[in-house]
Amino acid sequence: MPTTPNSGEAVKKHIDLEIKDVSLIFQSVILELENELGHTMLRFPKEIIWLIGAPGAGKGTNTPFIQKERGFTAAPVVISDLLDSPEARHIKDLGGMVGDKEVMGLLFRELLKPGYQKGIIVDGYPRTKVQAESLKLLYQKMITLRNEFHNTPIEDHFRYPLFRITVLFVEEKISIDRQLYRGKQVREENQRLSEKGRPLIEERKTDYDPALARNRYRVFKEQTFEALQSLRQFFHYHFIDAQATLAEVQWNISKEFQYQSSLELNHETFQMLRHIPLAKEIVVHARQELVDRIESYSRHHLDLFQRIIDTIEKKFIPILHRHVISGYARLNSSDEIFADPLALAMLVDIFLDRGYHVAVDVQSIHIPDRVDPVTHKVHCKVEKSFTFDVRFTGSEIRRG
Repeated sequence: MPTTPNSGEAVKKHIDLEIKDVSLIFQSVILELENELGHTMLRFPKEIIWLIGAPGAGKGTNTPFIQKERGFTAAPVVISDLLDSPEARHIKDLGGMVGDKEVMGLLFRELLKPGYQKGIIVDGYPRTKVQAESLKLLYQKMITLRNEFHNTPIEDHFRYPLFRITVLFVEEKISIDRQLYRGKQVREENQRLSEKGRPLIEERKTDYDPALARNRYRVFKEQTFEALQSLRQFFHYHFIDAQATLAEVQWNISKEFQYQSSLELNHETFQMLRHIPLAKEIVVHARQELVDRIESYSRHHLDLFQRIIDTIEKKFIPILHRHVISGYARLNSSDEIFADPLALAMLVDIFLDRGYHVAVDVQSIHIPDRVDPVTHKVHCKVEKSFTFDVRFTGSEIRRG
C-alpha cells in the first residue's frame, strides 16, 4: 500500500526549493548589474526602510514624516512607480510579465543611484515570499561587499547595512472604511477638476467596491503580511499601529525610530562607545539623586553647606536680580572656599535645586611673589579664579 509523504517534510521541501529558486534569481540580477555597472559600483544605501502598509494605513501620508524622522533627503523609491517606468513598460510591450525577477532588477538598479547612499525609504517591497527572501540575500551581499572593500580607498561606499522592516497596520474594518472614504474624496475632487477642465486623479476600483476593498485587504493579510513575518528574526522590525489619529500614529513612528547607536554605528565603533551611558539613562533618577546629595550635605558637611548657602545669598543673588530680564549672568570669584571641590559641587546642586543651570570654569592665575637674589628667578604664587555662568528663565521670555 503506497505511503503518504509526511506533510511537514513536503512543506519543508517546497520552502527549500523556493529559497533555492530565489537564490538563482538574485544571483542572476546581481550578475546583470555587475556586468552593466561594474563590481565596485554595487554601492547600496547604508540604511533602507522597507515600508509596507495595509490598505488604508496611511503609507503615503506618513512617508514624509518618516523621511524627516530619519533625516533622509532623497525621495522614496515607490515600487508602483517603478512598475510604470519606461523599463517596466518595455517588458510589457515585449509581452513579458513584471514578475519577481523583473521587480528585483528594477529595484536594485534604482537603489544603486548615488542620491540614495545615506538612506532611503522603499515603498511597497517586499510583497511576496520570494521578495522577502531576496532581502536576506541582499543584506548578505552587502556584508560580503563591506568585508571585501574594508581598508581600501573606497570602503566608505560599502557601509554596514541597516535594514528596517516597517509595517503600518490597521484591522480589516478600518481598512475597508478608509479605502471607501478615500474613493469618495477622489470622486468629489475629480468632479471639481472636471468642471475646471483639469487633469483628473487616477481612481482605484477597490476604493469604490466594498467587496474589492475587502479582498485587497485579505490579499495583504494572507500574502504580504505573512511574508513580512518571516523577516522578524533577521532584521529590525517596526510594527506600527496606524489605527489611531494621525498625531498618535506619528508619535508611535517617532518612538519606533528613536536613535539607537547599536543599530546605526558599525559594530567596532559601537563597542568603543557603549560604556558611555546614554543621556536618557543618566537622567532617569536625576531629581532623586540630586535630593539625596543635598540631604547628605546637610547631614555630613553642615558647616561647609551653610557657608555655601550664605555665599550664594550674599554674593550671587544680588547680581542675579540685576539680570532677571536676560536670564543670564557671569560671576567671577576668587573666594578660597571654592578651592574645595565639594564646595563647588554643593553650589551647583543648590542652584539646580532652585531651578538655575550653572557652569563653572576654574583657572589658575600666577601672581609674581618674589625674585631670587641669586638666580633672579621670579617666583609666583598661584591663585584660583572661578567663573560661574548662571542661566535661568528670564522675564523677557514671558513678554507679550
